[in-house]
Amino acid sequence: MTIDERRTLEALRDDPALLPSSEEDTGDFNFGDVWNGTESLPISHAGGEFSDLARDVLGDVWKIQNGTRGVRRVDNRTRRDRVLRRNEAFTKQIPAMTDAYLGWSLEKSKMGHRSFFDQFYNEELDEGSEWAMTVVDAFFAEKVILKISSTDHTVTSALVCQGVLPCSPISPVVGITIEALELYRVAHLRSPHLSVQAFVKTMSDLHGVEFHRHLSRQFSIAFDLYLQIRRCVAAMVAKALQRDSPNWRLKHGCPACSYVLANEEQLTFKMLYAMDGNDSLKRVLRRSLDDDDTLDISSELPTGQIFTSDRYLSRTFIDQFIRDLPSATGDESTPADNGCKGRWKNMDDTKTKKAWGIYDETGVFVAVCRHGFCLLVADMVQSGELAKYPLAVVARLLDVFGDGLGGGYDIGCQFKVTLDNSSLGPLVRSLNHTCLVGAFHGHAHRRLCQLFSLTTYIKGLGIEDLETCERTFSKSNSLASSLRYASVFHRQQAIDSYFEHNDDFEVYGNLSDFLHNNYKQALDILANGNAVLPNMMRDLGVADDTIFERWLDEEKAYLKVNMKASSIALDTAMAMFSMDSHHETASYDTQVRTTRKAKSTRRHVVEDYERNLKLVQALECKLEVITRWVPEDAEWQKAGRLVANRRYQRALDCLEGLVVARIFELTKMNRAGTGYKLCKHIAKALQTRSVAIRSALNTYNTVATAMSPPRQTLKWEEVVDYAFLADFDLLRNARADVSQVPWSTPGARSAMDLYFKMCRAQEEISHLNVEICRLVTSIRDEDNYLRTCEDQLMFLSPALAHQLAIHRNTRGQFNARHLKRLHDISTLPGFSGTLVPGLSARMGLGESASVPDVIPVYVSTDNIPTDNPSSPVLRADTHEDLDEEEREDEIAEEVYSNLQDVLLVTDDFARLELNDNLVDLS
Repeated sequence: MTIDERRTLEALRDDPALLPSSEEDTGDFNFGDVWNGTESLPISHAGGEFSDLARDVLGDVWKIQNGTRGVRRVDNRTRRDRVLRRNEAFTKQIPAMTDAYLGWSLEKSKMGHRSFFDQFYNEELDEGSEWAMTVVDAFFAEKVILKISSTDHTVTSALVCQGVLPCSPISPVVGITIEALELYRVAHLRSPHLSVQAFVKTMSDLHGVEFHRHLSRQFSIAFDLYLQIRRCVAAMVAKALQRDSPNWRLKHGCPACSYVLANEEQLTFKMLYAMDGNDSLKRVLRRSLDDDDTLDISSELPTGQIFTSDRYLSRTFIDQFIRDLPSATGDESTPADNGCKGRWKNMDDTKTKKAWGIYDETGVFVAVCRHGFCLLVADMVQSGELAKYPLAVVARLLDVFGDGLGGGYDIGCQFKVTLDNSSLGPLVRSLNHTCLVGAFHGHAHRRLCQLFSLTTYIKGLGIEDLETCERTFSKSNSLASSLRYASVFHRQQAIDSYFEHNDDFEVYGNLSDFLHNNYKQALDILANGNAVLPNMMRDLGVADDTIFERWLDEEKAYLKVNMKASSIALDTAMAMFSMDSHHETASYDTQVRTTRKAKSTRRHVVEDYERNLKLVQALECKLEVITRWVPEDAEWQKAGRLVANRRYQRALDCLEGLVVARIFELTKMNRAGTGYKLCKHIAKALQTRSVAIRSALNTYNTVATAMSPPRQTLKWEEVVDYAFLADFDLLRNARADVSQVPWSTPGARSAMDLYFKMCRAQEEISHLNVEICRLVTSIRDEDNYLRTCEDQLMFLSPALAHQLAIHRNTRGQFNARHLKRLHDISTLPGFSGTLVPGLSARMGLGESASVPDVIPVYVSTDNIPTDNPSSPVLRADTHEDLDEEEREDEIAEEVYSNLQDVLLVTDDFARLELNDNLVDLS
């Protein structure tokens, strides 16, 4: 540091105009009222009110005695200006603080990892400038004097060199120790419910002082700064390892999925992943009110902070798939294409529209691999779970991984139609991407959908249930309370930090347990199947297990036939019958009575009538009808019987399909080995289906009574008591008697399910043998690569080498546990794999199996601005400023929390009214 720069720092420290000001707006305040006792003196956190009182009384004498100190600057900055200038000033100094952090971290490791105050009291103050400030640690807070040496670029970097992060970029008077910030970071990631305010209150209790709002704001400022420095360090480590390409993390996040070996067994699916949306991580969109009490545009406070991550999909990338939405392309699937449409909340986006005015981000859409590593995250912005989010995820995964992907989605049947009709359709088909339905959600889909998409019946899938997102959300939902009123930047920062920590410390730490549990489960399924299936086949009189594949095809064919529409001739007869009936009964007087309140509606009805009349005339010409049919004509009666029979068959098919699905799912729910949650899920789906059965039963009874002669009617008590197809006498009156086919019996269905489970278990063992060898090889190669890179950097950049050692230990701390768990797998009876490491198929730059060639990375501090006393200086935020920021946030949170409660109550009333209407209709 030059002599001029040192003088500048000393001038900044001694300049009273730069010290934190506690001045409040006192234009309407009369200090004379304080002297006569009519008003109390307002005392702020920073003090100074008594001096203002004395200055008001003494007048010119005070100015003479105190010189320029009597002139106090009025702070006319708005909160927006303060935040933007503060963040901008910090951003310019980030390179210097990052370099200082690297040096502090290395020095701390050499000194035995002592705390700040232990180090401070045991060190002698070197020659140089001094800086007085309050340093806050987890258990202590004290005003100390820190040193500023000639090698420090700025005051902030000088503080970071000593393990303190300032709360202000210029003239900081309060700093937080890095140890305290790291303690909160780790504690918050382990328990996301822990907020900044709760942690600061805890420290206040430990310090024995009263909590104030500005303490939380100061801690938040320092914590954001700390996370930004950590991201810079991580970027430097990635660049030194030549792993800074945009897709590196995505390609190498999961060693069991992506660490491909040479000459390994080819799997049916190169990678299995699951994706789903979650509406727990919402964020309230703050809006201001106009004069007429209507919502204005967003009143979000711009902070100038932009979060970037290779885990997040940008809004621009996602919005390019808007044109592929079904409503935009007109390619919505028909009920025959997707019988499950309307049964899922995320298939109906209209249910979430009422929340768009409150929330900006209405949740997140996440993709995870089958082991639980987070692949991609996308914010759902002012919408429900639109198709553009899974389309963007599939597009990115196809671009990175190529062919052979299998994606599980709770509405995979509907999404497959959307994906085929989208702009990605040709690419998806060429790369053989497969849309699947998870086992948990799949049992609530229609039976035909299950046969084509459920995990049990998909070859090459193993015993994977594709419900990893549900387990991921069960943990990430704890973030919801702290993100509801956060800014865009802080919300994305918290979500990304959580998934990064979860991948490194939870998912990777439990990876070998995942492999061990799945291997053991697959062996148990095979052992049980080999003992039970032959006896079941003998009871059924089946000699070859290939019959089960044929039975599955027969069931598919049966359900497909029953869901097809009637022939074109029947459609024509139905159209003729209904149109003639309308012509005879819909008189002009009836139309006038029904459209009396809307003349325009009457005109539309007349236009429709004329258009339909022309269609009737055209049909009469095609059918060579000379005289128009009337109810007394034989042709009318013949067509009527045909239409009535068609209605009866349709009602019968609908009721039959619902009862068949119910019986099959009851069998699944009551089967031994079905988990509690799956049983509850199936029970809920059955409850919903029961409403549909009741409606279908009412329709059937109405049509059956109108038949000539009348057909047998059924009661609700009879239908709900049916347990097997053989007990359902109604099915024998259907066009095909399904109760007599072999695959419909309970014993045959149990044998089929056991057979397909054994097939999937055998596939799982083959899959796990490949993944075990990948993990063993990855552990060996990664450890060797990182240690070699660390040795090379030790001579070039010791500070960066120390950070690389920390990076190596992040996942390396679990390697011993993994190797022990993998050894346990090798001792299982029936283990057919190997623990011998293989050879990686990837040898490019940065790959674990490649020859290390590190790139030394240095922090550029050439453009860091130095303090100039003649230029405008950013004044430090006062306690009142920070208190006001916290107070505004608390008020906004309370307002929007109350608004959310009102919406929830309104939604409850709407649901109750809907249920009452359903009861009345039934």
